[in-house]
Amino acid sequence: MNHKISSLFEYTAKYENSISNPEAFWGEIAEDFRWRKPWSKVLDWNFEEPKMEWFKDSKLNLTENIFERLLPTHADKTAILWEPNDPNSDSVSLTYAELFEATCKFANAMRANGVRKGDRVIIYMPMVPEAAIAMLACARIGAVHSVVFAGFSSSALADRINDCQAKMVLTSDGKFPRE
Repeated sequence: MNHKISSLFEYTAKYENSISNPEAFWGEIAEDFRWRKPWSKVLDWNFEEPKMEWFKDSKLNLTENIFERLLPTHADKTAILWEPNDPNSDSVSLTYAELFEATCKFANAMRANGVRKGDRVIIYMPMVPEAAIAMLACARIGAVHSVVFAGFSSSALADRINDCQAKMVLTSDGKFPRE
């Protein structure tokens, strides 16, 4: 289904529909996703407790909706285009196929080092393509990731590692200024 919006009128109508009937609106959008287990109910809510559950009883892996669903039509399309701050440095362009391969390699390296579904991982990296690959790799294996701004001090990083009981910290071995 095509969910592209081509006018302000169309946007306003879809927005109003999402407010007046969120279950139908989001259920229709979710039909395009690849689900490991479909939902029993789009939205289960009780404002008295308060409790809200979207797509109750369902299971999905977001990376399967990026890769397995899109690779047949997007393999050679650009997924990430990274431009460095230094105009003399080269940009990096990754297709969906290249991003999928890098994500799988990263996820396999994490698995080989003991990271499993439900483990917590800290990502302490500058704004580079590898940071996005690390996030996708965590999602691929079901590890919970916490992104920590690479400019934080070592004590601030240590606090976050200890607070979430991280099993692994992913970082880079260097950083260029302003990247």
